[in-house]
Amino acid sequence: MSGVLRTVNRVLLGLAGLVLVCVGGGVLAAALGLSVPSWWPWYGKHDVLLSRADRYRWRADGWWWPTVIAVLAVLVVLALWWLLAQLRRARLAEVLVDSGDGEGALLRGRALEGVLAGEAGALDGVARAQVVLTGRRSTPQARIRMLMEPHAAPDAAVGRLADEALAHARDSAGLERLPAEVRLKAVKHRAERVN
Repeated sequence: MSGVLRTVNRVLLGLAGLVLVCVGGGVLAAALGLSVPSWWPWYGKHDVLLSRADRYRWRADGWWWPTVIAVLAVLVVLALWWLLAQLRRARLAEVLVDSGDGEGALLRGRALEGVLAGEAGALDGVARAQVVLTGRRSTPQARIRMLMEPHAAPDAAVGRLADEALAHARDSAGLERLPAEVRLKAVKHRAERVN
């Protein structure tokens, strides 16, 4: 997603810059009294953005305001999507493994996430685990979500996660440390009936 997001950012910023330069240059040229094309809407310092005739031109047509509102709604939704995509933390694509010879090796981030999720999901009392690696490739960080069974002891599960799964991942990748943020959630279940 980061490659797609990077491309969308560049295209949007390029288009916004081009539009702003063209409109700003045209307005500046009209304000300075330079010649502007015949289709340009502003001709001088005292010209207004929308004249009274322009404001009332489409008022009688039933399609005008729904179209304007629909286009603006689509633009707002796209702008919100773009903003949320900027705020989302990027997933780590690869982890730098110290091979001991000074060269190093690259480990796919998804592979380490899968192994860590599998080992965390196999712990007693854990129904399912999801892992996302963030940070830099030389200093990764793990975000772990564990779905806990009703009978699970959360402190024991987190302790075993730190002592076993995270320790194995840290040692196998040759990392000094592997900080983790763990979020626990309980499986929804029916209340047990007591006799």
